[in-house]
Amino acid sequence: MDALRRHTLLLILLGSLVLSLAMGLRHGFGLFLEPMSSDLGWGREVFAFALALQNLIWGFAQPFTGALADRFGAARVVVVGGALYALGLLFMGISESALGMSLSAGLLIGLGLSGTTFSVILGAVGRAVAPEKRSMAMGIVSAAGSFGQFAMLPGTLGLLGWLGWSAALLAMGALAAMMVPLGAMLKDRPSARLATDLSLRGALDEAAGHRGFWLLCLGFFVCGFQVVFIGVHLPGYLFDNGLAVHVGSTVLALVGLFNIFGTYAAGWLGGIYSKPRLLSWLYLTRGAVIAIFILLPLSPASAYLFGIAIGLLWLSTVPLTNGIVASVFGVRHLSMLGGIVFLFHQVGSFTGVWLGGMLYDLHGDYDVVWKLAIMLSVIAALLHWFISEAPLKRPISQEAQV
Repeated sequence: MDALRRHTLLLILLGSLVLSLAMGLRHGFGLFLEPMSSDLGWGREVFAFALALQNLIWGFAQPFTGALADRFGAARVVVVGGALYALGLLFMGISESALGMSLSAGLLIGLGLSGTTFSVILGAVGRAVAPEKRSMAMGIVSAAGSFGQFAMLPGTLGLLGWLGWSAALLAMGALAAMMVPLGAMLKDRPSARLATDLSLRGALDEAAGHRGFWLLCLGFFVCGFQVVFIGVHLPGYLFDNGLAVHVGSTVLALVGLFNIFGTYAAGWLGGIYSKPRLLSWLYLTRGAVIAIFILLPLSPASAYLFGIAIGLLWLSTVPLTNGIVASVFGVRHLSMLGGIVFLFHQVGSFTGVWLGGMLYDLHGDYDVVWKLAIMLSVIAALLHWFISEAPLKRPISQEAQV
């Protein structure tokens, strides 16, 4: 095995481990909604707002952390992001006020996630692999993040039951700190500058004038709205409807497990078929799954089936969406441009998780948000149908700008 291939495989392995930790820890946050809100005398909106703020900060920081990773490599960004993530969990564990919750779970963890998740890691992978293997490689790494969601959720539930929510968060902070040494070993190599490369400003101008880029951004808003609303509020929704706490955690674990297969399959299919058309069908199917879930009588069996079905569709949008960005604009500014698309995902995440908490406190149920999630699926399917993944053609004589 030559040195370049070994480097690529090591980068994929380390990136997968970082993503597994970052996404696995985050996937269990919904389990803390009810115990923290009850113990500290909050309505659900306090916790929901902090998680919504986390997603918003994560999104707004992502283009900047992505640009830093494009310029200097992913290792430094992951190290700083892992440290902020660990500190956020530490302070979240000792928070007793709404402000403390917003600063820890919202600000610190949001910044930490921007340095340790998809845009940074997939940007590094996209630069390291050949174009014909890029979609598959992104699917593999995204599947690793899904494995973390599946593998770590039972552990999070066990820590919560054994130690209580405060000490459980401190233990999770220790796990998050492992991303620091892993990131230090992530020797990503920024792409060599070519004569046809654009400057950062030029890349931004090019993307801003591309209709498909904005359609992709709007479609990813829908993804964020749906998955974060479900991830945070589904355990509470099931509990409110008379199902045991372990049913909610099992459903989230099933989401993580079947997300492994969904993201891998999406990456594989994206190398064969049109990625925008795959995304259209994915969103339509997701809307149908949600509609069936809320229309059928609720039981443990229907909840588990929902977890399996929505898990197959959960993050399968990620390798396809990032693959379109790489196909159209190239890999030189992939982390930054992917970060801008991801910002819209996080604005959707903020809207979904906060709206869920606000409307629950007002009406005592999630009915309106479920219906919005279905309607948005149809809109996203239409948006992606009109996206082209054909590479942009740039003049050969164009010189790189500093």
